[in-house]
Amino acid sequence: MTSEPFDQTMPIEDYLARGGKLTSPDNPPPRYRGELLRLMSSFVDSELAGSAGFADSINWAPGIKERIAASRIVLEKADHAERVLDLMSDFGTDKALYNNAHNWSARASRDADIDPARQGGDMRLSVFHYPLENWTDAVVMNVLMGLATVVQLEELRECSYAPFAEVVRAVLPREQRHMELGFEGLDRIVANEQGRQLAKACVAYWYPRVAETFGSAQSERFTRLARMGLRHTTNEELRAAWQNRARIDLSRLQLA
Repeated sequence: MTSEPFDQTMPIEDYLARGGKLTSPDNPPPRYRGELLRLMSSFVDSELAGSAGFADSINWAPGIKERIAASRIVLEKADHAERVLDLMSDFGTDKALYNNAHNWSARASRDADIDPARQGGDMRLSVFHYPLENWTDAVVMNVLMGLATVVQLEELRECSYAPFAEVVRAVLPREQRHMELGFEGLDRIVANEQGRQLAKACVAYWYPRVAETFGSAQSERFTRLARMGLRHTTNEELRAAWQNRARIDLSRLQLA
């Protein structure tokens, strides 16, 4: 959707509803600014938590190829977080304080019942509060959450705040590659029956937890964000798109 020129006499809500874009941190009204920062914080916190949590998997890697892939994912997710944090600093966020605000590697117990809603000031998606156990577990989680991330970023690349949309479009191919690296690892894991059975158990654990990252079906917040042009596709539509992609890929690997 292309941006229309901003008519100063037009209410900004109408401008955004018609597909308008904001290009500067000086433009957004307070409510838009608050929702935008929350959206960006969720991305940053999830990338930092994902990077920190996946770091242990580097030493679980069964070979050099897998070790390189895991290292790349850890590095690039931290880089993605920094790119969006740079945008947040334009709104006054202190990058140094933000990076140290939470223990990004902290995890709850494996069997914890974690509310999908954000936990206090830590805005990571709920799935990143659960720990990884081993290489197969890390690969399966990376595959399922990688699929979800791609679906979610495909929507955010149309975000009405143009600088954020530009960053999303830049990092999307790399997140796509992270998912593909996961599938390459999973292909090797399921090459034998023992590996396939272990992967099936990991899919059963992670699938519902990743599904929760799309939010509730009835979301007042989505309606609010949609009016601002920050979101365009409902939670249920995004979840359905993810489920469809996951079903196809898991069936190919005989993991569905």
